[in-house]
Amino acid sequence: MNELIEQKLTILPDLPGCYLMKDRQGTIIYVGKAKVLKNRVRSYFTGSHDGKTQRLVGEIVNFEYIVTTSDLEALILELNLIKQYDPKYNVMLKDDKTYPYLKITAERHPKLIITRQVKKDKGKYFGPYPHAYAASETKKLLDRLYPYRKCQKIPDRVCLYYHLGQCLAPCVNNVAEDTYKAMVDDITRFLNGGYKSVKKELTEKMTSAAESLEFERAKEYRDQIANIEAVMEKQAITMNDFTDRDIFGYSVDRGWMCVQVFFVRQGKLIERDVSLFPVYQEPEEELLTFIGQFYDKSEHLKPREIYLQQGIDSEIVHQLLGIHVFIPQRGKKNTLVNLAIKNAEMSLKEKFHLIERQELRTIGACEELGDAMNIAIPLRIEAFDNSHTYGADPVSAMVSFIDGKPNRKDYRKYKTKTAAAHDDYAAMREVVKRRYLRVLNDNLPLPDLIVIDGGKGHMEAAREIIEDELGLSIPIAGLAKDDKHQTAQLLYGHPVDLIPLKRTSEAFYLLQRIQDEVHRFAITFHRQQRGTNALISALDGLPGVGPKRKKQLLKQFGSVKKIGEASVQTLQEAGLPKAVAESVEMYFKEERLRKEK
Repeated sequence: MNELIEQKLTILPDLPGCYLMKDRQGTIIYVGKAKVLKNRVRSYFTGSHDGKTQRLVGEIVNFEYIVTTSDLEALILELNLIKQYDPKYNVMLKDDKTYPYLKITAERHPKLIITRQVKKDKGKYFGPYPHAYAASETKKLLDRLYPYRKCQKIPDRVCLYYHLGQCLAPCVNNVAEDTYKAMVDDITRFLNGGYKSVKKELTEKMTSAAESLEFERAKEYRDQIANIEAVMEKQAITMNDFTDRDIFGYSVDRGWMCVQVFFVRQGKLIERDVSLFPVYQEPEEELLTFIGQFYDKSEHLKPREIYLQQGIDSEIVHQLLGIHVFIPQRGKKNTLVNLAIKNAEMSLKEKFHLIERQELRTIGACEELGDAMNIAIPLRIEAFDNSHTYGADPVSAMVSFIDGKPNRKDYRKYKTKTAAAHDDYAAMREVVKRRYLRVLNDNLPLPDLIVIDGGKGHMEAAREIIEDELGLSIPIAGLAKDDKHQTAQLLYGHPVDLIPLKRTSEAFYLLQRIQDEVHRFAITFHRQQRGTNALISALDGLPGVGPKRKKQLLKQFGSVKKIGEASVQTLQEAGLPKAVAESVEMYFKEERLRKEK
């Protein structure tokens, strides 16, 4: 703990609020909330912690705090700060899983659609459904039952749906708004559990049609009843009413939390959501943050009710979401909460081995590497490699690893501009300088370690730029390969020393992954450039077509073959003057004739 933190800890207030933890680069790495700021923030720097909390505390060099007037205000502020700063130690619900919903659009002539995006429009949403098939089958059933609009765009004449009695044909008929309103009300009632009354009405109509000897119509009603039974009554009712509810249950073990959310719709348990993440606060506080983020995601509609396990402040959740929140003590509702808790415990137990193994391979490997090199834990690593073919088409690439995992959004490709074609060291100097001038100019985070795919010469080239020219103090390591082109040695220091690493260590495996990844990325970029240049050289004989027009034609047509098949008019549309387009067309005609001879 540094002197600045010690001084700040003495003046923390006895009030609720949020705190923002910062690393040595001033980046906010964690945001938390507290009922009493003084007690909560001090707890990070006193007592013993588990490994992941120790890693967080080890990175903290400063903190800020914001006082609020209540716990609810602190929760809302925390959610906004997490969204604003995206701290790496905060759990963010970023999974790509979305659930299908049925939506009645708010148009003059409404239609029923399946969507995975819940927007703040005037449409009516129903769901979520456990999978797309369930939503599709329900929509097909409603398509047959109600004659709402089926077409995407209203045509100028009636379609087959009108002749089948499944559309009111707004394309040719003036359908009153009240007619649609009544239909939307019926569909809403149906999807909210009223399908039993619809089934009863259809049964009465089927009986009446049969008594009137209208057997075809009776058969239609019978088929509709069978469809309702097949689609809507597949699962056993879990509740006696049809209220939409979300059931939350969580379990905590060894600093990790698993939250299970059960979706109860129309009295049925239709789906669940499982989230697993590390915790740095009290579990009850973490769950409040989780719930706030959960309903901030567009695909999670707020139900009418939420059920929580004991120990959670239901009033804060009620004020935050504006819906009914209950903590059941007995009965089916309590059974469902306990079931969610039990599932959370099982998920946590099953995944713990995988979590620990993943941590060992990533952050654990970074810690091991930092110990071996006697440097701060290199949580952000950037690696460079060059690629060319006997000096032709020289390119370089940079990959980024954060917490031992690839951070692909920070990958960069470079075409060398000033370095001579065969000068690998000059190419390294150029791209390293371009990279870190951009980092400094754009105020981007600096890496904790720079890895050069090469030996002492490449390391010295990078060091000249980093230390001598830019005045930065960043550890630079080199990766030498053996005669089989596999990672062999870690080089570090000035003068350069060999850092001993066991080939079976996680740190060695991490370096191997980094070297393989930067090499793959550089080679892929080189092949792309080589392919593009080969295509451009195939167009060298075109009259009136220089380097810029070659690239323009390739961008437009994609291949030399398609350029040769293009007409004069198409070539003109691609940007060539008429005379040049005619010359290009003639050139390819003559080429074809030569090949035929």
